[in-house]
Amino acid sequence: MPIYKYECTECGHHFEDLRSFSEPDPEECPSCQADAVQKLITGGNFVLKGSGWYVTDYASNSGGRGAPAKADAAPASSASSGDAATSTNAD
Repeated sequence: MPIYKYECTECGHHFEDLRSFSEPDPEECPSCQADAVQKLITGGNFVLKGSGWYVTDYASNSGGRGAPAKADAAPASSASSGDAATSTNAD
């Protein structure tokens, strides 16, 4: 059974209700009892669970290219320390 979100147009109260598809929408606000309830359109919750799905899949815009950038940064820092060693040997 889906959870629907509603808003009262009189008092602005937001509430959720667990209803089957065949049940009618609530007619009155649980806060002020006004007959001014409107169903809100919301995005659905979709979570991939189980083996084969990872939390990090499609989590960023990098498309999985973040790891090679870190690997490229490591040789650059090694080269810097190597340059410092050659400069001290030259002095």
